Amino acid sequence: MLEIEIPHAQSIKDRRQVVRSLKDRLRHAFNLAIAEMDAGEVWNRATLGIVAISGSQSYLAGQLQEIDRAAHRITEALGAQITDSYAEFLSD
Repeated sequence: MLEIEIPHAQSIKDRRQVVRSLKDRLRHAFNLAIAEMDAGEVWNRATLGIVAISGSQSYLAGQLQEIDRAAHRITEALGAQITDSYAEFLSD
C-alpha cells in the first residue's frame, strides 16, 4: 500500500494526472495490479493498493522492494512524495 502526498495539486485533475501516471508506469515496469483505495475526494492525497503474486516469498519480497524504490523515484519526478508504504504477505 502506498500513501501519496501531492502538494502541488489544486484540483482533482492535478491529482488524477499524478496518480494515473504513477499507476501506468508501475504497471509497465512490473507485473502487478494497482488500484486507488480511497474515494479521491482529497486533492492532495492518494492511497494506492498494489498486488503481486509469486510462488516464492523471497522473490516477492525482492520484487516489492524494487516496486517501492521505483514508486519513490516516479513520485518524486512527478512532484509528489510517498508518505507511507507497507507490505503484507498472504499465504495458504
